[in-house]
This record gives sequence, C-alpha cells and structure tokens, in this order.
Amino acid sequence: MASIKLANPLHYPLAALAGGLVLIVGVRFLRLPNVVILPVAAVTTVGGAALLKGSRPDPISTKNSVLDRELQAIQQQALKLRQQAENLRIEAAGVLTASHQVELLGAVEYACDRTTELPQKINDLSQRLSGSNSLLSVQDLQQQLAKVEHKQANSSGAAQQQWNRLSQSLDRNIQLAQQGEDARQAQVISLSTLILDAAGVLQQLQNKLRTANLESNTEAMKLRSLSEEFTRYQENVDLLLS
Repeated sequence: MASIKLANPLHYPLAALAGGLVLIVGVRFLRLPNVVILPVAAVTTVGGAALLKGSRPDPISTKNSVLDRELQAIQQQALKLRQQAENLRIEAAGVLTASHQVELLGAVEYACDRTTELPQKINDLSQRLSGSNSLLSVQDLQQQLAKVEHKQANSSGAAQQQWNRLSQSLDRNIQLAQQGEDARQAQVISLSTLILDAAGVLQQLQNKLRTANLESNTEAMKLRSLSEEFTRYQENVDLLLS
C-alpha cells in the first residue's frame, strides 16, 4: 500500500478552500460547536493537501542541471502519453462494443493502462540518479543488455527490430560507463526516444481506430498489431527504468 505524503496546505489552495467551506457550513448552517468543527476542518484541509500531493510526481532534482532538464522533459512526455492513452482507452470502449470485439478491446485497454504509472516511474528513476557522483553501474547496464538480447533472440519482425535498436543504445551507454564517463544522460536520452516512439505508435493506433472498418477481420488484426507494438515499447521503457 502506498504511503500518504504529508503536505503543506498553503501549497494546495483547493485543499485550503475545502477546509474553509467545511468550517463555514459547520458553524453557520449546522451550528456545530468549535470544538467539533475545527478539527474536522483541519483534517479536511490537511488530508486534501496530502491527496493532491500524492497525485503529483515529486519535483525532479539530481543536482545536475542538464540531467534535470532531460528528466523533466521526459516526465512531461510521460504525462502527455498517459493522458493520450486514457483518451484512447475511453474512445475504444465507445466504439468496440460488439461481442466479437471484446478481445480486441481488451488488448487496446491493456496497452493503454500500462502507461498509468509511467510518470511516477520516471520520478523514481530521477531519485536513483540523484547526486553528481551517482554514475550508472556498468554491471547494471550489462544486465539490462542481457535481458534485451534474450528478448531479441526470441522475437522476430518489428519486435526484433525494436529490441535491436535498444540493444545498440545500451551498447553505447556501456561503452561510456566503461570509459568512466557519466552515462546517465545517454540513458535518459534513450528513454526519451522510446517514449516518443511509443507516442507515435499510440497516434497510429488512434487514427486506425477512427478510420478502420471495425467489422473487418483484417482491420481488426492491424489494430491488435498496433496495440501489441505499443505494449512492446512500454516493455522497453520498463526495462530501461529497472
């Protein structure tokens, strides 16, 4: 279970407003004594601030201004991708309503739902990369590469091409780390590329959903293929975030 994050209510005006409304309603309309309504208003304000804080990723800071900017940029990409995926999930649920389309709808929804935790995962990554001396471990990068090569050997077609590109990217990052260079920025750029590529596939999926003859088996297969491609990109992202 995720822990509740305490927050300063002054930083969250909506929480303060909610607490104020509770106080006004309790005193003026319900005529509750101060000893009762004041704690209730306080709990509403503090609890509301905590909920609002918990719904937002923590600010990114790695003590490296260039890396911070890169991480902030991909966090914005991740937030945008999550919103686009949510919009597509709702749209798909509205058009894939026939009984024989249930499986296709499930594939689209599964692909979209995987983006839910992406912004927080980016924030978690920034915490691991924090500190000017927090270089990426060659061993960690090699473990990521081993996983990629295993998946590459057991795939074909477009999937194999995706894994091949990620393998080449990790190879470059390992070379940087072996040379004593800071490979963090290169790793983040690789991550940014994957998220942008995933967004492109998501857009193709949305376009296809809007224009395809959904009663056609061929068109349905194309939609499923794009859903699977989008899911693979997210698997690549998860691997870099691991």
